[in-house]
Amino acid sequence: MDISRPEQRVLHLLAQGGHILVEKDERGRIVDNSCITRDGWYWSGCSLELFRKLKRRRLISSKRGGPYTITQLGLRRVRSQADNR
Repeated sequence: MDISRPEQRVLHLLAQGGHILVEKDERGRIVDNSCITRDGWYWSGCSLELFRKLKRRRLISSKRGGPYTITQLGLRRVRSQADNR
């Protein structure tokens, strides 16, 4: 499975401990998402379309109604990157 650069960025952020919070409408459909780094900063690079793509491919999931995190499949798909801290 080939993963695009924006998908890689989101998965790498989630692999480091970040998560995605979602807002739902009255029907329970996801209308907005916020990607949060492990340090608590908001990252604007995860659009709703990209979020749905990652969810459809089962690279991210939510457990018990909590925030979305990376799955084991997502961890295997993400390429390792040097952390520039």
